Amino acid sequence: MTRAAKRPRSRLVRATSLTMLLTALGSLLGFARDLLVAGIFGATANTDAFLVAWTIPETAAPLLIEGALAFLLIPLFSRAVADGQGLRDVVSATLPRAATAFLLLTALTALGAPLIVAVLAPGMSDPELAAQCTRITSVTVLAFGLTGYLSAALRTRQVFGPPAAIYVAYNLGIIAFVLTAEGSRGVTTVAWGVAVGALLMVAVQVPAFVRHIGLPRRGATATAISLVAFAPIASFTLIRQGQVFVERFAASHLPAGSISYLNYAQKIAQVPMVVSLIVATVSFPALARCISKRDYDTARRRIREDLVVAGSVVLASTVFLLVYAPDVVRLLLEHGAFTAADTAETAWSMRLYSLGLLAQAVVGVICRVYYCADKPSWFPAAAMGAGLAVTTVAAVLLAPVLGAGGIALANALGITLTAVLLLGGLRAPFIELPMKELAVSMGRLVLAAAVAGGVAWVLRPAFSGLPLIVTVISGVALVTAIFVLTAVLIGSKDDLTAMLRPQKGGQR
Repeated sequence: MTRAAKRPRSRLVRATSLTMLLTALGSLLGFARDLLVAGIFGATANTDAFLVAWTIPETAAPLLIEGALAFLLIPLFSRAVADGQGLRDVVSATLPRAATAFLLLTALTALGAPLIVAVLAPGMSDPELAAQCTRITSVTVLAFGLTGYLSAALRTRQVFGPPAAIYVAYNLGIIAFVLTAEGSRGVTTVAWGVAVGALLMVAVQVPAFVRHIGLPRRGATATAISLVAFAPIASFTLIRQGQVFVERFAASHLPAGSISYLNYAQKIAQVPMVVSLIVATVSFPALARCISKRDYDTARRRIREDLVVAGSVVLASTVFLLVYAPDVVRLLLEHGAFTAADTAETAWSMRLYSLGLLAQAVVGVICRVYYCADKPSWFPAAAMGAGLAVTTVAAVLLAPVLGAGGIALANALGITLTAVLLLGGLRAPFIELPMKELAVSMGRLVLAAAVAGGVAWVLRPAFSGLPLIVTVISGVALVTAIFVLTAVLIGSKDDLTAMLRPQKGGQR
């Protein structure tokens, strides 16, 4: 292998490692944040009110940071640079208008707070508190929009450190504010912390943005952001976030604390899904370049490897959560006002929610492909709409029987349908994957996960007398070891090492 061929892979490995490290740190701080909030405020009607308001940043994050805006801007920036335009010129032409739009959306969100609460959670016992928190968290629309824009520009420039650090800054801001205020404003303290943390997400990227790209210049003309192109991507993201809306709506009619149980369960269960998508996040700019150059062989190989890596992480994590959910929740959250009854309800919801983790990872990898074309497709939005319909119907039917866990299971069913539809829809002019090979690879990983879960379940009583943290760490080690060993024995060695092999083409 030549030195030139090794260089792109080396950059990818370094960028992935740095992103993984900062993401892990951000997740740990997120755990600390949730533990702090649970310990101070527990799972009550007040925390339910705050979590309804937290729907705003929860919606703005995938729309403006992790999903829609990145899916639009990274291909846009990549094509513009490939056509000979300077990235600073593109930024100068688009950033002022984007910032104005973010500011207007922030104002509308603040003004419409009571209506938002009434629509999202009509069964709330304290809608005014929820509206107050919503007004405070509305600043995240502006902050997340700027964060997502800066992240997309920096990643296009192959700068991954500051974008990966945004959730470190976000969670540190929340934790610091809550500790400083010591709950003096009640649960609105957390809402103010969210606003502060969101602004820090912008601040942590500004120095790198100025250094690598430069401040916008007046009078620059370049490719503009197309609202027509943004519409299908934004629709997909909003419909996907609609699952959270359904959860909030349905859980608002259950006993107080149900919204909180679902929130805590999802926050913990989504960590492995987020980690599994790090490779896909880092490789997205390269994937966009491959597709823009019609280098479909390289793009197809990259997508398949991303799916295998993501699948490996989430399948092992799923069986771990199914076996050890009560221990994980007890270790992380059962402190202060968070009771043993809260642990039982949260663990129940987490187990059912984790059944959809593989589908969430598949959706996260595959949806990127549809948005690398010159004209983003509406198909992902339609697929997500079908999944949302299933989630809605299932939540209505299952919530009265299974409580908050029924809503979590409904989420898993809906996202699974979406994943199946998105995989089936990959046809020209997109990327037609070798579905038989992919099915064999994923089937082996599912079998390995089933074996690991079965062994962990049988051996679980052997850890009952150990300290809780030892039980959880031992569970992680056991599930990981059995999963990897089984996967290797049944022929998945090449799949598990795919991300370490150098790729040819599409990396110049």
